[in-house]
Amino acid sequence: MKPSCGRWAAPAVLALLLGACATPRPDVAVTPPRASPPPTTATAVAAAAAYDFSMDIFHPAVARRGMVVSEQALASQAGLDMLRAGGNAVDAAVAVGFALAVVLPNAGNLGGGGFMMVHTARDDRDIALDFREMAPRRATRDMYLDERGEVAEGRSLFTPLAVGVPGSVAGLTHAQRQWGTLPLAQVMAPAIRLAERGYPVSPTLAEALAKTAKTMGRWPATRAIFWRGGQPLRAGDWLVQKDLAQSLRLIAAQGAEAFYRGAIGRKIAADMARHGGLITAQDLAEYRVVERDPIVGDYRGYRVVTMPPPSSGGIHLVQILNMMEAWPVGSWGAGSAQTIQHMAEAMKLAYADRAEYLGDTDFVPVPVAGLTAKPYARALAATIQATRARPSADIRPGRPQPIEGDQTTHFSVADAAGNAVAVTYTLNTHFGSGMVAAGTGILLNNEMDDFSAKPGVANVYGLIGGAANAIAPGKRPLSSMTPTLVLKDGRPWLVTGSPGGARIITTVLEAVVDAIDFGMNPAEAAAMPRFHHQWWPDQLRVEKGLSPDTLALLRSYGQHVAVMPAMGKTQTIQIREGVMYGASDPRNPDGAALGLP
Repeated sequence: MKPSCGRWAAPAVLALLLGACATPRPDVAVTPPRASPPPTTATAVAAAAAYDFSMDIFHPAVARRGMVVSEQALASQAGLDMLRAGGNAVDAAVAVGFALAVVLPNAGNLGGGGFMMVHTARDDRDIALDFREMAPRRATRDMYLDERGEVAEGRSLFTPLAVGVPGSVAGLTHAQRQWGTLPLAQVMAPAIRLAERGYPVSPTLAEALAKTAKTMGRWPATRAIFWRGGQPLRAGDWLVQKDLAQSLRLIAAQGAEAFYRGAIGRKIAADMARHGGLITAQDLAEYRVVERDPIVGDYRGYRVVTMPPPSSGGIHLVQILNMMEAWPVGSWGAGSAQTIQHMAEAMKLAYADRAEYLGDTDFVPVPVAGLTAKPYARALAATIQATRARPSADIRPGRPQPIEGDQTTHFSVADAAGNAVAVTYTLNTHFGSGMVAAGTGILLNNEMDDFSAKPGVANVYGLIGGAANAIAPGKRPLSSMTPTLVLKDGRPWLVTGSPGGARIITTVLEAVVDAIDFGMNPAEAAAMPRFHHQWWPDQLRVEKGLSPDTLALLRSYGQHVAVMPAMGKTQTIQIREGVMYGASDPRNPDGAALGLP
């Protein structure tokens, strides 16, 4: 059929019709199609280069004089205000920590504890600050077992017996005193203002309150703050915390003394006694912060500086990176079945060691050097197969000794002088125990669940612990919190960390690997689908977004793949050539990365 050659031929098919509509000329040779690209002008090439100038798909915040990244924009702003006032990264971090206790009450806290990694530019030091909670003096090894010797349902989570001696106030004020430059009252002013004046409840916070209504609703002091009309606050409701504002004012004026030996401590001890809890005034008065030597590793020429026990995160982050160093994951590709298979198998081996060896080094010996030794990692990596998942039942803790010789939040801060701070602190689950100590406005943790209530029995995050993490008075429970600094040529290059319970270690691992092996900026790394294996249960947990082909390959290897809810909320800063790139994980829409240009 001859095509129509009228004037109304559609433009899209015009070129196809030209040959049919043109009048043949027998004296003109027909030129065959070109086999090479058509020529172009230098101007066109330059114009295309100006248009296609970036490989980045997700773009972080950019600054030169300072960057603050946290899970709540109001808290990030508090930190930025300190940088604007001439403060350093520690001033900003302390301001963020106190502000999060107000605006992120499910995780930010005064009644919990955590870890801080600090790099000080002036003396080129890396310090691991441990302000983890401690077991009360009256705590006993079997306090969560019933008369049959089984773990009593909920006792270590949502009762007064679940509360460990809080460390956050001691930790934040210690950091400010040691490395900050501004007065404590100045850095706490934004938090006091937010508690006194209030702020609108976000949809994210409203959802968290609704999901924890059963546990929080048991406590009158909690309901008085977070409920209205017999129901948890809803999105758009105004949250004012007068008692918390008063507690913050006392701390701003008197320091940690107000919390541990003053009016706040007396109220906490009285509330514990009233409800059958274990914490006494003596427990609070005896609490101590500890400055520890960090865990240090080397990965592809980068120096990884991270948290030691009672965090398990630093040891196993370095252990897994050591296993990975011989693998060309950069060429295998981010999110490929080959990369995920190898990393998941390495995760299993590390978590098996965690269950056996990790605990508070003030109470039990932990083979730190053996677990982080490269020869031990090479021996473990040699057991990993490229196309076969090893069943968890076949894995046992390794033998490092011969080589010896959710709910949580994270924030990151860096300044122009080269100081960097990574802080992860927690109440454990959402809103901790759910208890507010009457008259203080302070939510209390349920960190005692992080101990091994009974060896071999999993905690709320499915983690199995052994005798090394058994309960003892004054002992700090094992944690997965992994605030981490990565240094390049001796200067901070990456500042990162995440909440996420058992999944913190693997989330931070993937943030580091995405930056070093795959060249991603912090926003791109945060947008990558995450994966996690913790030995038991024998399950490769993945987020949505991985290719069906990749998942099919992993299943063919024997991985028990389960697509489950989002994992972690990284808060990351990357520093390249004097420019800071910050990204707050999109998994929490309330977060923000704010910088000084």
